[in-house]
Amino acid sequence: MKQHQYESKPLDSKGHVHWTDEENEVWSKLVARQLDCINGKACREYFEGLELLDLPKNRAPQIPVINRVLAETTGWRLEPVPALIDFDHFFALLASKRFPVATFLRTPKDFDYLQEPDFFHEIFGHCAMLTHPAFASFTQHYGKLGVKASKAERVYLARLYWFTVEFGLIQSGDGLSIYGGGILSSPAETEYSFNSNEPIRKKLDVIDVMRTPYRIDILQPIYFYLNTLDELYELEKLDLLECVSRAKALGLHAPLYPQKIA
Repeated sequence: MKQHQYESKPLDSKGHVHWTDEENEVWSKLVARQLDCINGKACREYFEGLELLDLPKNRAPQIPVINRVLAETTGWRLEPVPALIDFDHFFALLASKRFPVATFLRTPKDFDYLQEPDFFHEIFGHCAMLTHPAFASFTQHYGKLGVKASKAERVYLARLYWFTVEFGLIQSGDGLSIYGGGILSSPAETEYSFNSNEPIRKKLDVIDVMRTPYRIDILQPIYFYLNTLDELYELEKLDLLECVSRAKALGLHAPLYPQKIA
């Protein structure tokens, strides 16, 4: 496994992280830039969740404060983790309504792009959506599926998570909007997914999604949209492991991106 370049910071007895002045400045600049970027692009439910969280703009927030809001809305809480956790741990946390958060912030040299999910990505990208009942319910359901899935099945489930929780869009009567945390925490991905004519945007079909390869280090060539977040409840009603079996039988779609050169 590739060595992670960052390490999570320890928490004190109150569950607080002692962020440095530089880290607080990084948080402040990231939030200011991204709030400007997502204006008019993030979905209404995201902004409602962001208002509930009331994240500080001049310093990195503390986990216990966010946990109080999540507990009051959907019963979730954040779980501080090392920078890397295995899939068994990841799925078990989601199944028990605990969202893993690595307690490190990118350095200024990685300000524009960081492949690893840092504290800003997890908090700014995901926590507002975790206050929404349909999103929170689907995320827990996904964790429960992952707990009982085989290693091979998890690969297909990962694509469903990628194209919903991380890179999901909504196409409704009000137009296009964003709910995926991987988009909402990235200025380049926000602009590209919302305004560019280059990517494909398709109505989400579970089998289709599970057959769609992706790369984590590029702007996504394809996005899948829901018409409403409540459609996540409908996904829970499907036998998603049976969907995995059907996707495996049909085979993967051809990648829409260039292959990496070893």
